[in-house]
Amino acid sequence: MKIVILDGYTENPGDLSWEGFEVLGEFQCHDRTPAEEIVKRIGDAEVVIVNKTPITRETLAQCPNVKYIGVLATGYNIVDVQAAREHGIPVCNIPTYGTAAVAQFVMAMLLEICHHVGHHSDAVHEGRWEKNADWCFWDHPLIELADKTMGIIGFGRIGQTTARLAQAFGMKVLAYDAYRNPALETETCRYVELDELYAQSDVITLHCPLFPETEGIINKGSIAKMKDGVIILNNSRGPLIVEQDLCDALNSGKVSAAGVDVVSSEPIKGDNPLLKAKNCLITPHISWAPKESRQRLMDIAVDNLKRFLDGTPVNVVN
Repeated sequence: MKIVILDGYTENPGDLSWEGFEVLGEFQCHDRTPAEEIVKRIGDAEVVIVNKTPITRETLAQCPNVKYIGVLATGYNIVDVQAAREHGIPVCNIPTYGTAAVAQFVMAMLLEICHHVGHHSDAVHEGRWEKNADWCFWDHPLIELADKTMGIIGFGRIGQTTARLAQAFGMKVLAYDAYRNPALETETCRYVELDELYAQSDVITLHCPLFPETEGIINKGSIAKMKDGVIILNNSRGPLIVEQDLCDALNSGKVSAAGVDVVSSEPIKGDNPLLKAKNCLITPHISWAPKESRQRLMDIAVDNLKRFLDGTPVNVVN
């Protein structure tokens, strides 16, 4: 059996091992694959593993040996799952692997916004503390999180883990989700409707899937319902935010700060309005990327393929 990985670099830039796949067949891994090389590199392989390289209907028509497609991610929109179904090809994803890492990153963005640690460290290294007339200084207002309210839109595994971290900082949590589990409510965490979440939250973080009904959920209208000075965080899906609307709100001060690890088109384009917005942290989609999280992803991806070979496929999305 031939196994080809078309874009393995982001999952494994060299600090993990592909051994789990190597023992299962004739193995080849490419760090990246340009569009014009996809069909050639798949060739007569039966197993194709991808992260962000698109597998289209046309590609499958030209690669008749493909029997299995594994996605090194939770999202699988890069694969034409309908075409794969028509060819009898299961597409398997990784439904959960980075819950702790993604929730941790939310708090990393929030704490940076609250304390500007990087900026103040740079200022010290530039000699400003040494030359300062006082025994300390700060260039930005510093924010204490205790007793503030975090609104979490999307209260699945990542949202719930984020809530526990926020509560550890003494924050109250308001949760919105289409499916409610009353057992999760406590004195400091309760479900509310969106309008109440908007109105009461000091910090709003997004952890919902990208569906037609959630696309652009953060927009001019929803921002108008929020507290003045609200903080908005997103390391879920970029299109959940209308980026020009968030830019305008940041520049006007309605939103005091934002932290985004995802944008509408990735890698980010130079004309993205958030690049010119005030007080906007932007990171390159790395919430998922700690080594521990990527190892978990690798282990699940290998197990997905083993289960397929055993005739009991799991995590099939089509």
